[in-house]
Amino acid sequence: MGAEEGTEMSLWGIWGGLKSTVGPGRGAGKALSGMGGDPSEGPGDGIPGVGTRAEVSPAPTDIAYLRSVLPSTTEDAFFDYLCTVDASEVTLSSVPEGSVVFSRVPLLQVKGPLLVVQLLETTLLCLVNYASLVATNAARFRLLAGPEVKLMEIGLRRAQGPDGGLSASKYSYIGGFDFTSNVLAGKLYGIPVRGTIAHSFIMSFTALEEVQPKVLAPLAGGEPVDLVVLAESWLRRVCELLQSPPEKANRGELAAFVSYAITFPHHFQGLLDTYCVMRSGLPNFCAVALALHQLGYRAIGVRLDSGDLGQQSKEIRRVLRACGTAFQVPWFGSIPIAVSNDISERSLESFIREGSEIDVIGVGTNLVTCPLQPSLGCVYKLVEVNGSPCLKLTEEEEKMTIPGIKAVYRLYDDAGHPIMDLMALEDEPAPKAGQELVAHVLGRRGKATKVWPNTVEPLHRTYFRDGQVRGWEIPSSLGNSGSQGRDEVVPHLKRVPWDFQKGLWGLGRRVETWFGAALSQVALTAKFWGFCCKNPKRSGWQPHVGTLFYPHPTGV
Repeated sequence: MGAEEGTEMSLWGIWGGLKSTVGPGRGAGKALSGMGGDPSEGPGDGIPGVGTRAEVSPAPTDIAYLRSVLPSTTEDAFFDYLCTVDASEVTLSSVPEGSVVFSRVPLLQVKGPLLVVQLLETTLLCLVNYASLVATNAARFRLLAGPEVKLMEIGLRRAQGPDGGLSASKYSYIGGFDFTSNVLAGKLYGIPVRGTIAHSFIMSFTALEEVQPKVLAPLAGGEPVDLVVLAESWLRRVCELLQSPPEKANRGELAAFVSYAITFPHHFQGLLDTYCVMRSGLPNFCAVALALHQLGYRAIGVRLDSGDLGQQSKEIRRVLRACGTAFQVPWFGSIPIAVSNDISERSLESFIREGSEIDVIGVGTNLVTCPLQPSLGCVYKLVEVNGSPCLKLTEEEEKMTIPGIKAVYRLYDDAGHPIMDLMALEDEPAPKAGQELVAHVLGRRGKATKVWPNTVEPLHRTYFRDGQVRGWEIPSSLGNSGSQGRDEVVPHLKRVPWDFQKGLWGLGRRVETWFGAALSQVALTAKFWGFCCKNPKRSGWQPHVGTLFYPHPTGV
């Protein structure tokens, strides 16, 4: 197969702004283009930085393997051609990583020789699909939890292998999670790492005599104090306050807490449900935390991993406040309460409904495995060859593609909220802020609407051109004819979550309707609409978007 010049292919991520569409390129709304990363921060940070050349030519061993599996009648000239294949004529533009993308808006547009861009199809889809699915799932948890609650990704043990686990940590962070328990992800990507005590650690202690060493020096200096003795004295006072028998508090658990506190006096935290939360775990934690306070240290939190988490959080908060008041420790009542245990979206809804006192939520299985929608069906379709638009016609209207190379803009109202994503032909002048614009919203069978955007934002940036990864550039239609715009370094991963959440909460009131209607409209300019309807591939073609559904646990 020879290469054809001037070919453009577009990767259609049919993402419905935190929704799911039934039909072509189905997928949930998302927050990712898979383009970010800083090569100076170690391996696995995504695409290299500006000016880095991408090597895609096959190695001799690759060619030898292809010879062994392709039909023996394959011409030698084909293999000779493969040896010359590179990405020097490929241009890839994309929405920035961490962007909220709506249904029918192309995530990536790829231009180049036909064979080369076809060879890139599986690679690009593999890179985008799972990453975007996890980022979308993380965004759903973030929307439910709100901006104040801390979210921790703890799914490595349940992830789809080591690679899937590492990807899940990275893209959960992009989708709005604050921390990960995956230490390797912290090392490679700079994601904040958090964790808590394990049940096995607590169960490994059976008596206070096992604590070694037993002493801890006060924070302000001075002679070390026997923390075991101090914690026991506080346990009696706490149990008296709570009217709970001290003998009900498990001494092995107390030993584990004391040992941990001596090792990490600035980061002491308690896992409360190894034995009994109210009669053992909580009294033991309060005793050790108050002992640490007496020495100048401050506990950082507690965790629950079983039972009615919402109700227990309220009971724990009541006890913490009571101890803070009784023992004159003002900060004690605000100690953070963390929960885990197969947390799902329904769990978060329950916490909100009950008015829980939860501050930190650890999500594992239901985050990294995406059980509500286990796969994201992005597709990669040919839309133009040698200047001629291409249209895929199928028996299902929902799988029809929108032909032609596109420029995509997000239009904002006076409050800074997005009102529409607008697709235009590549050679059309860009829409201007404050000027009337006629648009045809997809799914409304040709009905035109007028809008007056306060702000216009081009969505696609060029990240790869002339065989090199680049910064992004403003399309030439926004400047003088032929202008390449300005380049900017691909943002570091640590900045992407901030950009994402800014865009997510920027949806304003539309965030409140994410379980119901679509969050934003997607439309074509009047010129693009006319171009599609007059496309010679099919007379009278009407752009169409399938019905939007929310994915239920049993599927759709």
